Order: sequence, then C-alpha cells, then structure tokens
Amino acid sequence: MTITSTRRPAPPRHKHAGRRRADRRRGRRTRIALAVCLSVLVLATAGAGWLYLRLDGDISTFDATGLSGHRPDPGSSKGENVLLIGSDARTGGNDRLGGGDKDDIGRSDTTFLLHIYADHRHALAVSIPRDSLVTVPSCKLPDGGWTKPQTDTMFNAAYSVGDTVKGNPACTQNTVERLTGLRVDHTVVVDFKGFARLTEVVGGVKVCLPQDVHENDLNPHRTTPGRLLFKKGEQTVSGQKALDYVRIRHGIGDGSDIGRIKRQQAFVADLLKEVKGRGLTPTKLLPLADAATKSLTVDPGLGSADRLISFAMTLKDIDLHNTKFVTVPWRYEGSRVAIVQPDASELFAALKADRTIDGKNASGKKTGGKGASESPTAPATSAPPVSGAGVDVAVYNGTTVTGLAARAAATLTSDGFTVTGTSTAAAQDHTATSVEYGPGELSQARTVAKAFPGAQLESVTGTGVSVVLGQSYADAPAASPTALPTQVADGARSADDDPCSNLTYG
Repeated sequence: MTITSTRRPAPPRHKHAGRRRADRRRGRRTRIALAVCLSVLVLATAGAGWLYLRLDGDISTFDATGLSGHRPDPGSSKGENVLLIGSDARTGGNDRLGGGDKDDIGRSDTTFLLHIYADHRHALAVSIPRDSLVTVPSCKLPDGGWTKPQTDTMFNAAYSVGDTVKGNPACTQNTVERLTGLRVDHTVVVDFKGFARLTEVVGGVKVCLPQDVHENDLNPHRTTPGRLLFKKGEQTVSGQKALDYVRIRHGIGDGSDIGRIKRQQAFVADLLKEVKGRGLTPTKLLPLADAATKSLTVDPGLGSADRLISFAMTLKDIDLHNTKFVTVPWRYEGSRVAIVQPDASELFAALKADRTIDGKNASGKKTGGKGASESPTAPATSAPPVSGAGVDVAVYNGTTVTGLAARAAATLTSDGFTVTGTSTAAAQDHTATSVEYGPGELSQARTVAKAFPGAQLESVTGTGVSVVLGQSYADAPAASPTALPTQVADGARSADDDPCSNLTYG
C-alpha cells in the first residue's frame, strides 16, 4: 500500500532566502541594541536630571539685600567680574580639615577678583591680600541694621561683619566694589570641605615646593618640626594635602601672605589645567559641581545647577596662556599691606575698559581692520594732555559714584601731577567739578583745571590745591588706558606656566 504524504512539498529555495533571514536576524539585533542604547540614554538622562535636582538642593545662596545701594553701574565694564572667596571658617565640620575652634566663623582667607573679558578668550584673576588696609563700607547686620564705614581696616575682616555662622559675603563684595569701582556680577564662596572635594574629583593638582615642609611650617606654634608634610619638588596633591599646601605661610620665603598668594595662584592655575583637560561639557562638569556645591555659597544669580554649569560653560574658549594671575599693587605698611595708588586704579581702569596686561583690546570688537586689537581713539570729550610736573593736588569725590577719586588720581598722575591724597568730599551732591586753591596758588589751580574741562576755579582761605569731582566728571567717558602698571604686568603668571616657577616672595 502506498501512503501519500499530506505535507505540502517545500517550495523551491530562492537564492536570496538565506540573506533575507540573516538580514532579519541583524535587524532584530539592531533593534535590541537600539533599545538598550535608548534605555541607557533614558537612565542617564534621568540620572542627570536627578543630579541636577540634588545639586539645586545643595547650593546655598547669600542674602542679596546686603549689597550696597551705591554700586558701580551695571554697564561700567564690558566683561564680567566674579568674586571668588575662600573662607577659613571652622563651622560645619571644617575644623576637621583646618583645626581650630569648631565655632569660628572665620574670614576671607583667599580672595580673587576674576575678570572675564568680553571676548571670552581672556581672563585676569586679581589677588587681594587678606591683610590689605581698605575702607569697609556700610554693611548689613543680621538684625537688619547697617554698620558705619570703617577706614584702614583689614580686608579679610569684611567677611566676618555681623558674626554670623555663614559669614558676610555681601559685605566683602561691597568692599571689593568700593575698592575697584567695578561691579561684581557673581560671588562664589568655598570652604575647606568644598575645596578638598574639588581637588579629589579632578584627580589631584600638581604643585611644587622650593624646600621640604614640616608641620611647624603650617602651624608656627609648634615647638618641634613635626612630621614631614611635603618633600621638595613637584608632586600631585588632593584633599587634605591640597588644603595644607595652599595654607602654608610661615615656612617658605619670608613667611608672608604675599608669598602664599603666589603659591595659591600657581595652584589655581594648575587646577584650571586639570578641569579644562577633562573638558568643559555638562557631563564633565556635573561631578565637579556635585563635589563643590555642598560647600558653596553663591549669589542668587548662580543659585541653581543649570545657572552654575551654564556659567562654567561660558569659560570653555578661554585659553590657558591668556588666563593671567596678578596681585593688586601693594606695599608694606608696618605689619599690614597698603594698596598702592594710582597703580591700583590704573589696573581696575584697564579691566573696566577690557584691556589685557599688555594693553590689547579684548572687548570682542575690532578697531583697526582684520585681526586688529589696537587702542581705540580717546573720546572727543577727554581732556587734552596736560603737564602737571611740580603741581601737588588732593582729590575729593563729590558724588556717590564709587571709585571716582581713584580714577581722577590715576589720570592726574599719568599727566605728571603729584596726588597728595584721595578722599570723599564733605558733601556728595556736587553737579560740576571745582578746583579750589589758596592764596598765591591760582597758577597751579589753572593747570589742574586743564585736566578737567569745564571745571570751576574757587578761591578758599586754606592752603593747597584740591579738586572736588562733580557728576559731570562721573558722566564723561574715561580715556582708555594702554597697559597695566609695570609692577602688575611684571609679576603676572599665566595658567600654563611651569608649576615650579615664581613661587616665593622674600
């Protein structure tokens, strides 16, 4: 018996059938891979979103109502100015890193005013010595009252006005704005813990020691050298060791804060190298922000993760060689530091005009054809050149405009006048500028008046020549400076300098 199969015969095999099945398998694998990638992307995005939310919760802001009501005009500088404050407070667990009393609110141990030029390709960080004698203007107290201005006060004392646990960043900002005449756009305060975490996340920072350093170099109250903290030469430090490095003062050079500033500038320069080497992208910046924000206090304008990271992203095109570090012009006054005028005023005037340390225009505008960066022509309203040789003059600010007397003093000094002092006038409602002179001093007064077109001459019973600046001078455009003072330019450090160069003073 013949059994006939009911199965249908297989169709003839097409020559491309195997390829189609392989294509279908590859298609399934591609879809699986795509699904995995999408899943990872969703998880990563969700993780980033969660991290952003967490960062927002970690960022502390200070009360902006403590900022002065007489701030420099928002348009006074083309670039941006960021105040960076390193606090030596021991509160919040910082005593475990810095030692000392856990209730000590501390002071501003390190301060940089970072000027980001308008072209976003140059930056200049100005160190302000903590021992500098300055005028601390009226500052807000915790009870809502305001202090009276304090003259000849150590700069770092501004941070502790009010004796609050979180310090007084607004008072330090007020002090810097009064000193420089520049409007501070953002302020960032970092404590010991935040600093230590940041150095750990970047994998350490290269530093260089000119000699071996022991415990008594960090703490001069020790009667014995103690253990070796650092060996002479180049090395990488992070965490506690990084903090110890930037705090060493007494065991190197002349043991001054000025020498320590040079090492801090070298440290920050190499920290920038490490951060830029990682890449300034949101992905790379998030871990850095996560490390720092738990111990950051910022102005309300930087009070969220997206604002903080967006601001950091604006720095990505600044070249390390074009990132410079200088110290405000200074001299010793006893055991303290005095700000040298008119050099300091010339420095801040250059920043206001977006001039680099060699006098180039970094405002982002070309003034002399393709690639030019020459000095623009001085405004038509500027005073013509005047020879003030042999003429002494005192300068008084008769307005509420911050830094006006320093600006005029810098101009007078550049014209050869001898400025005997700058101060605030008895009244600050002067509309016009006047030149006051005593008996027999009309000739010198006329010479001074040439430096201030439209100034009025006024005879007084006292002796000496003085100029009282009015609002007309404040409203007139200032002539652009050409370069920074020699003392400043010669001491400048670039962020790409060798970490072992120029590390000591004295």
